[in-house]
Parts: sequence; structure tokens; C-alpha cells
Amino acid sequence: MDTLPVVAAFDGSDDSLRALDWAVDAARRRAAPLRVVHVRQYATPTAPAGAKEAGPPEPDDPVPARARTHLAEQGDGTAVEYLAPEGTPSAVLSELSGGAELLVLGSRGRGGFARLVLGSTGLAVARDAGCPVVVVPRPGRTVADVPLQEPGPRVVVGLDVDGPDDAPLAFAVAEAARRGARLQVIAACPWPMQLWAGATGELLPTGVDQDVVEAETRALADGLVSAHRRRHPGVRIELSVAPGDAAGLLVANSVDADLLVVGRHRRRLLAPARMIGSVTHAVLLHAAGPVAVVPPSPPEE
Repeated sequence: MDTLPVVAAFDGSDDSLRALDWAVDAARRRAAPLRVVHVRQYATPTAPAGAKEAGPPEPDDPVPARARTHLAEQGDGTAVEYLAPEGTPSAVLSELSGGAELLVLGSRGRGGFARLVLGSTGLAVARDAGCPVVVVPRPGRTVADVPLQEPGPRVVVGLDVDGPDDAPLAFAVAEAARRGARLQVIAACPWPMQLWAGATGELLPTGVDQDVVEAETRALADGLVSAHRRRHPGVRIELSVAPGDAAGLLVANSVDADLLVVGRHRRRLLAPARMIGSVTHAVLLHAAGPVAVVPPSPPEE
């Protein structure tokens, strides 16, 4: 069975060059081919959203030429394919993700507003792609309350014990194994716990002890992590349980991490549309390093 490619979205911007470098490294670690995609946007807004064609770029197209020159200077030796489909970038990239192992793009491309830290294409692809999506941010993001970390490669993953999905954790463990990195699993527990009193509209304390909440959260998280410890004994897995906002904890620990892994919301009966979720959205906007958004596991029969 052929190895699926790592797809790098490239539009010639500096953001896409950073994403291309990340994708080259990811392809090498997976022994996978690299597919560089330059989506040529339709000239009219009434054109269909999906890809019109997915052939090679025109010889005089300067955007793929810049990617070729950049990769030739590196001399990595990774097999590279170049595609230049037409369409709406978010729709085309989401469509191509069905045949990819990983899709990598920069936080912003050439379009959009300069003040945005994450473009609409990145948000849409993270929401709709059929494979994990890595968004590589611009350097220099500032993060408050950064905890001390021991040196060395590190992968961080968020674990939701209330609605667990094994896909992000499995992806993070595999990525840590490829990188020889330790895996930092972060499970947040809400605190202080409060109840809403409908009669008065007030938030009232529950009387539940914080130590009890943290102990129960840790027990649930340990159960979710234990199978991966057995399957990957060579990966050092550290479990951190802390009270507070999950997005804030993940962003704080993203500094100097090789990768931060988060999940995407499952579709629900009353909410059938795809959603990335508030925590994942906040992480994409504020994390200091690359973020992988992993689609949910297929529903069990």
C-alpha cells in the first residue's frame, strides 16, 4: 500500500514558506512523499468552490517556482509533486485532504487583513479536512505565564476527559515517537465549580472540594492514557492535571514545544455541522508554535 503524501499549501508568502519547511520535515519523518499545492483562485465569485483541475502548474507560474527553488536549496531528497488546482483554497485543500496523511499550511496567506493572526482559509480547513491539519504560526507570538520546562523535544496534547476522543491522543503519541520527544498530556478540570440558581440568576458554589475534582479528573485521564503507555513504552508520557481554562493551559505550554495537538468537535444530532470547538479555536489564535487539529475518530457502528 502506497504511503499517503504530506500536503503543503503554498501561495508564495513567507507564512507558506514556514509551512513548507515544516511539511518537508514531517514527510521525511514519515518516509512519505510531499505534495506542494498552489490553489489558483477563481476569478469570479460565482464559480464552483471545489477543484476544477489538479494538474501540474504552468511552467511560468512564479509561485510553484519559488517552492521549487526553496526545496532545491535544501537538497533534502524528499520526493515532491506539484499541483496547481483551481478553486476556492479552503474547499480545494479540504477536498485534497481526503487523500493525504497530513495537511500543513501557514497561519495566513497573501489574502485577508494584515491584523488577523489566523486567516479564514486556515480556520475552514482545520474545520473541514479529512486528515490532521497542522497550522504553522508566525514567530514571535507572546504568551503569558509560561511554565518552566526541561529542555528537549516535546509534544503537547489536550485531553478532554468529559468527552474523550482517542484520535488526538493517538496522533500525539505517534508524533512524539517519531521525534524522540516526551509527550505532555494536559487535562484541565474546571474550578471553581459553580451552579446557576435559576430563581435569582446567581452563580452558587457547589461545596465540592477541589482536591476531589482533580483526583477524579486524574483517574479518568490515567485510564485514557494507560493503553498508549503500553503500546508505546519508548515514549515518555507525562500527565498534567490542573484547574483552570483548557485553552489557557495549552497555550502557555505551547512555548518551545515541537507541536501542540488538539481535537475537533464531533458532529452531534442537534449540531450536525462541523465545528472546531472553542478551545481549539483559541489555541489556533494564540499558541506560540505549530498546532495540529485532528479530526474525530469515526463513530462506532
